[in-house]
Amino acid sequence: MRALHAVAQHGSVARAAAALHVTPSGVSQQLAKLEREAGLALLEPRGRTVRLTRAGQVLVGHAERVLAQLAEARTDLERLREDVFGPLRIGSIATCVHALLPPALATLTEQHPRLNVTLGEGEAEQTLPKVLAGDLDVAVFESWADRPTVVPAGITQVTLFSDVADLALPAGHRLAHRRTVDLSEVDDVSWISWTGRSGCYEWLVHVLRSQDLEPRISCTIGSYVTQLALVAGNVGAALVPRLARGPVPDGVRMLATRPVLNRTIIAACRSGEEAHGGVRAALEALSEASATYVNH
Repeated sequence: MRALHAVAQHGSVARAAAALHVTPSGVSQQLAKLEREAGLALLEPRGRTVRLTRAGQVLVGHAERVLAQLAEARTDLERLREDVFGPLRIGSIATCVHALLPPALATLTEQHPRLNVTLGEGEAEQTLPKVLAGDLDVAVFESWADRPTVVPAGITQVTLFSDVADLALPAGHRLAHRRTVDLSEVDDVSWISWTGRSGCYEWLVHVLRSQDLEPRISCTIGSYVTQLALVAGNVGAALVPRLARGPVPDGVRMLATRPVLNRTIIAACRSGEEAHGGVRAALEALSEASATYVNH
């Protein structure tokens, strides 16, 4: 239909081919196929050029309307891609809710006032299935180098930045004067963990057992600030990511660990949605907030 419309506009197969940026033989093949499908001749010779038959003229009229409708559909899709409005649902791990989401949401509010953002807290095992099911638009989660998060098919990931967890010890502990400590040496303390059976809890158990330590977890607290307060009170030790740390209270010493405990912070959405509307804006805002955090 596009080839027939171009011939009608330009008066010859050669000029139609030039306008469509294809070869004349390509245009001729398309026209021959169209004539077979129509069951009627659409073109007839006129000197060195061609002209439309009556059937060709009828079909060109339809072609003009079809091509105009396709152009309108393309415009509507591009407008949908650029417009940023309506609901946007984000789920995030707690450390990023505390440190990363405030500047990201501030950017979204300033740049896209028609976007209606809702934010909830949750770990990857909770948020990623919701993204896949369409109940969340964006998830922000962590993946530890020694215990990677399993991401289901159909999810697109955007790496935001890398983070490290350090060991928080009471200031009076026998190892607290060190700068770096082998985790296998920390065999005389109770541990303070995230809430029981969460991904963070399971990660702590995995890390300690990999160092031949049987974890004695005395407290399960869903706040790193509270965990550090308990460390300051000589209740136990904790592994605390730098992103979540904030001011270190008196009575706590932060030590680097061997092995180094690395995690990657990742934003995710359903595959195919990363270039559209509010999801695209959210991923851009999260990336900008992450770059600011890393540079500081």
